[in-house]
Amino acid sequence: MKPTAISGFYKLCLSTLIAVFFLILVGGIVRSTGSGMGCPDWPKCFGQWIPPTSVEQLPTNYKEEYSEHRQRKNQTFARYLSWVGMDQTARQIVSDPSIKEEADFNAVKTWIEYVNRVIGVVIGLFIVALFWQSIKFRHAYPRVFWLSGLTLVAVIVQGWFGSIVVSTNLTTWTISVHMFVALFIVGLLVYLFSYVQGLQGVVKTGVEARWRWLLALAMILLLIQVFLGTRVREQIDVVASRLLPRNDWISAVWADFLIHRSFSWSVMLIHVPVFLALWKSTALRPLTGGLAVLLLCNMLTGVVMAYFDVPAAIQPVHLLLGALTFGWQWHLFLRLNTKATAVLP
Repeated sequence: MKPTAISGFYKLCLSTLIAVFFLILVGGIVRSTGSGMGCPDWPKCFGQWIPPTSVEQLPTNYKEEYSEHRQRKNQTFARYLSWVGMDQTARQIVSDPSIKEEADFNAVKTWIEYVNRVIGVVIGLFIVALFWQSIKFRHAYPRVFWLSGLTLVAVIVQGWFGSIVVSTNLTTWTISVHMFVALFIVGLLVYLFSYVQGLQGVVKTGVEARWRWLLALAMILLLIQVFLGTRVREQIDVVASRLLPRNDWISAVWADFLIHRSFSWSVMLIHVPVFLALWKSTALRPLTGGLAVLLLCNMLTGVVMAYFDVPAAIQPVHLLLGALTFGWQWHLFLRLNTKATAVLP
């Protein structure tokens, strides 16, 4: 296998990873602007590949039409949930009147959601290209092939579940699942990126195993913190739906917010000994410093969210920083966990 072949694949993998982070940012913008139901159907938008720009382009009964369409899809999804024992959740999806509500047409929100979907399609093409290019490595580097294939499957599942998020009218738990599947995709791509990076030369870190596992614990704490953040976001969604003023949102979800804010200190503190140990490695110093900056930015955006009434412009940035921090931690862990990798023949 020629070095240029794996080098080209490495560049495609890096480009795909950057594109996925960009999509997470765009998804955060959709969420913060309340544009998630800008298109009430999926994959089309109001039954069209190019969405309408005014309500006059829609039938007079468009709300009833798309509400019925979503309910038919929800009934199918509810059967899947019942098969896996989630009967209560299934009943709620088909009986909750709020899920059946259809939003008024808003051209700006429709096009924000439409752009999000177009970018998602582009990312899907990146993933398909990644898998297609990995086929040539299935014998020389089978892990590249299988990781690329698993990533493609995860993206297909994510696309399908995205349609469920829409059909259930942005039910809070489906949004959280959608986000964690996105983090799973990030984890797969970072693993693939780190592995291919290692194939281009020997990587030796010289770091003791205890620091690897302390970093692994830090990753677990970060994921718990992300989960706690989703709880706050879910509660804020409920509060916002009641049309409470934005400056009352934090106080209305104070208990969940306090847990989320307090737990952030455990995430920060566990990284301190990791930073002190890894900073001694010249090879790892850029990654270690980058992780420190990401954690600091995470905390700063969290402070801005808390003291400036959850500004819409900061919400997607906070989400992106959380995803970037997880990906960075995972990449650093993989570097720590690498004693040496094969050099290209």
